[in-house]
Amino acid sequence: MKIVTYNVNGIKARLPRLLEYLAEAQPDVVCLQELKSSDDTFPEADIRAAGYGAVWHGQKGFNGVAVLAKGADPVERQRGLAGEPEDEHSRYLECEVFGLVIASIYLPNGNPVPGPKFDYKLRWIARLQERARALLAEEKPVILAGDYNVIPNDDDTYSVKAMAPDALMQPESRQGYRALVAQGWTDALRTRHPKGGVWTFWDYQAGAWQRDAGFRIDHLLLSPALADRMADAGVDKDYRGREKASDHAPTWVRLK
Repeated sequence: MKIVTYNVNGIKARLPRLLEYLAEAQPDVVCLQELKSSDDTFPEADIRAAGYGAVWHGQKGFNGVAVLAKGADPVERQRGLAGEPEDEHSRYLECEVFGLVIASIYLPNGNPVPGPKFDYKLRWIARLQERARALLAEEKPVILAGDYNVIPNDDDTYSVKAMAPDALMQPESRQGYRALVAQGWTDALRTRHPKGGVWTFWDYQAGAWQRDAGFRIDHLLLSPALADRMADAGVDKDYRGREKASDHAPTWVRLK
């Protein structure tokens, strides 16, 4: 079973690339982020025609998350995180499909640092930690998949110096991510590639793709019940190089 997280950076703009990926890679589950689409304008018909059921939590112009499943309709469990009732950002969607609990996560970017956006990011991480703790207590097979907007380690970026001022690499961001993992989650890509050097994102600016100046911010965290079932994990990097592609590449884990 292939589970993918894919920040599409605008589902309407990237729909041809997404449908191409579904047809060629045939993933079983895809967690999408940054739909930049309202609930009403989500392209459900196109995705169904490609053979996938979908649940989505949209927001016009920015944010937005979805869970797609091949030949099945995911069952929604929760949208949004508790803790800030006034928070209307579409950043968390939790579903059940194929006997798995899967969350699609789009963690706040947090720039500029310092400032209210960074404060919001740290509060959001704390809220995610609370939800993750509750999920572990259920002792079910769970995957927390998404764009975490955190570069966990120095070897997860092409340049520590270039990224040092960024919210993605602040000590508080890293500490929040590490505290989450330390609850008992397995970082699939890190486990498969322990020496780092594997990127999931390349900026559109300054020829980042051409220079391979990327970093790792898309993560798949596996609960203990799933960690033993991990067969492989990787990045479908080639899709980043296609015409009008997202600035993220599909990142995946394969389960036995």
